[in-house]
Amino acid sequence: MRNLRTAGTRSDSVADTSAQKVELLQSTIERVIRGKPEVVRLALVTLLAGGHLLIEDVPGVGKTTLAQALARSLDCTFQRIQFTSDLLPSDVIGLSIYNQHDSLFEWKPGPIFANVVLADEINRTTPKTQSALLEAMAERHVTVEGVTHALPLPFMVLATQNPIEHHGTYPLPESQLDRFMLRLRMGYPGVTDEKLILRDREHAEPLDDMQAVMSAQDILELQGAVSDVSVDDAIVDYLMRIVAATRSSEMLDLGVSPRGTLSLFRAAQALALTEERSYCLPDDIKRLVVPVFAHRLTVSSRYSSAMRRSEEAEAVLVEIMKTISVPL
Repeated sequence: MRNLRTAGTRSDSVADTSAQKVELLQSTIERVIRGKPEVVRLALVTLLAGGHLLIEDVPGVGKTTLAQALARSLDCTFQRIQFTSDLLPSDVIGLSIYNQHDSLFEWKPGPIFANVVLADEINRTTPKTQSALLEAMAERHVTVEGVTHALPLPFMVLATQNPIEHHGTYPLPESQLDRFMLRLRMGYPGVTDEKLILRDREHAEPLDDMQAVMSAQDILELQGAVSDVSVDDAIVDYLMRIVAATRSSEMLDLGVSPRGTLSLFRAAQALALTEERSYCLPDDIKRLVVPVFAHRLTVSSRYSSAMRRSEEAEAVLVEIMKTISVPL
């Protein structure tokens, strides 16, 4: 593999400037989200790569707080949708209302029309309402009654969900899971970090004091810079071998889709940019393969275990990675 560390000074300079902006954004969020630097970094990778983020974990570990902290650190429009069993598609997308005075139907946009949309507890609503997000997430617009309405840019869905084994949840269909670039878990904080969380909230809520440090235009420029990050052919071949292995594995009924392949490619570019590099490394792929691929896989019933379904897919993916040689 050719040495990409000798990239031109102009591209390196862009990467340095972009990384400085990302570090400011990360440090701002980490004043609220204690002890989770990797989770915060990968959330920012999703934003810069133009993707959508699914945060899955048990209740009370900070899923919604992370989404709100990211949204408040951006000078963008923000909407929160609380997904419940009685939520309707029109409550998400919007609807046309008849105006008796003008004898015309008026379009009333729903909360999906924002730069950052928090879909809180997305798997507690019915599949019919979940599907209302499909077009928006894939194409950045929605179509109602034959009329297409463009969504504002940048556009990002931050969804939270409890593990599907919990009561009162509806599993997300594969088509929707595939539209999330990354799935992350918060995990429990360490003892020291949890003590800091208590002290942070002793007199006030840290979210209330957050200030926006990046504009919508800044995000669009960073997203543009991501596409300029170099990816060597050897790394692309490494990525394709992983994808092929998921599609041929007897342990999986469903492998990675082409959308998943592109998601890992773009996320690796974004990760490199956040770390002041104008080129990708094999370690970028290794670091991202589980959060980008695991939720897209379906484990064969013949290999089911006592683990949760999502953990089964991760375990299979880890075993697959052991069989793929890493480019030097």
